[in-house]
Amino acid sequence: MLDDEAPLRDGSRRYTNLRRPSGTVLPKASRTAVRPFKTASIGPTRAPEDSISVEQQVAEVYLALDDAIRRNVLITREGTRDKEFHFQEWFQARLRAANIEHTVNGRNSYPDVTLADSPEGFEIKGLAHPGRVATFDANSNIPTGLHDGRTIYYVFGRYPKVTGSNEYPVLDLVLCHGDLLNADRDYVHQNRSIQGFGSYGDIMIRDRKMYVVPTPFALLDGTSFRRTLILPDDMRIENEQLKPVSQFLRRESAYSLLAYEFDLRSNDLEAKLDTNPRSDAEHRFIAYRCHEDLEPAMEDTP
Repeated sequence: MLDDEAPLRDGSRRYTNLRRPSGTVLPKASRTAVRPFKTASIGPTRAPEDSISVEQQVAEVYLALDDAIRRNVLITREGTRDKEFHFQEWFQARLRAANIEHTVNGRNSYPDVTLADSPEGFEIKGLAHPGRVATFDANSNIPTGLHDGRTIYYVFGRYPKVTGSNEYPVLDLVLCHGDLLNADRDYVHQNRSIQGFGSYGDIMIRDRKMYVVPTPFALLDGTSFRRTLILPDDMRIENEQLKPVSQFLRRESAYSLLAYEFDLRSNDLEAKLDTNPRSDAEHRFIAYRCHEDLEPAMEDTP
């Protein structure tokens, strides 16, 4: 039973410290338990006057996805070569079915989908199960909750890895605000290049960054084989179909990676760290589920 006094797996209380250990080593992402995601009392949050008041369609989008999964609307891929975009196309089809006006951006653009009637964007990440689930690659932009004036959400959906058909179900889904993955709004993603490499000095080296980011399945217990909406606690959703089921936080780390240096002779990569001026800053979130998805589900471990 999850309640205000229930200890979590690491022995802490419900507001779990997700901060990485201080020091110069950047460890793997920590993990907190919000299992079993049964109905729970929600602790004190900000007053309504401090809540985000912009008109957001994220609840409408989530409900369209949740409804499709409950009705077993399958993913359809064009063939075995379609290994990346079939879940994105399933997501786009759900928006069309719900009459949510949107724009599908280019495959190298960020985010994947933007809405027409509200300043919101969605980055879509399909994951095969069983398979890689603890992290995902982000090469178009570092995850963030705000980009070019739009609120950014990430949609993670898992589907069966081994199937003899070109149609298969969505096993579970997490739609989360980008701040759950990274709350930094200052960093600007840019690729750079440098000339002068090679024996003739005419080879260019391109610095094209790839970010490897923990998924919500790695950060939170209780998300496997369920459908979950995760939003900042000051972003209130007034919808009778959605029920808040848990509240948790992430704390910013003591150190930040400011730069790195790569030695072409030794192939050593050195991190340049500095103290994080927002160390211990808390970012609180609320997890929501539809009333039809409040019963416990089976678990797996990434």
